[in-house]
Amino acid sequence: MSRLDSVIRRLKAQRACLDEATSMVDGKSGHVLELGLGNGRTYDHLREKLPNRDIYVFERQVNAHPDCIPPEDKLFLGNLEDTLLEARDKLGATADLLHSDIGTGDPDRNRKFATWLSSIYPDLMASGGVILSDQELTLDDFDQLPLPQDVQVGRYYFYQKK
Repeated sequence: MSRLDSVIRRLKAQRACLDEATSMVDGKSGHVLELGLGNGRTYDHLREKLPNRDIYVFERQVNAHPDCIPPEDKLFLGNLEDTLLEARDKLGATADLLHSDIGTGDPDRNRKFATWLSSIYPDLMASGGVILSDQELTLDDFDQLPLPQDVQVGRYYFYQKK
């Protein structure tokens, strides 16, 4: 498969998962957390799907399209190891949706980081909250949900807090 076909498949899977996750939390009032702003595509999609929700974004350094930069009061800027702890203290377990797209391309580094994330994410999530992650997580008190149709197993991971 060409790299172009691979990225197209990844983006289609990402959109399908985001659409499923946003439909699951539509009508709830908790926060939305977007980890990894990148150029702002998924943040923009979340704004469109959940227009009346507070969306908090976590990014090391903002390089997004100017139309896709969150307001300062909704941006946690810096290393996730620091900003997630700050968010836990500031927001508590209030998130209905957490989208985590932070893979590095280094499988060993990703596994170690996913282990740490698995210890922090539960403290951010409201009961019934949904986590959509590009990394496999180990989460107590969460159910792993099936992926939307046509999304390849292992492309994304879907969890819901009990």
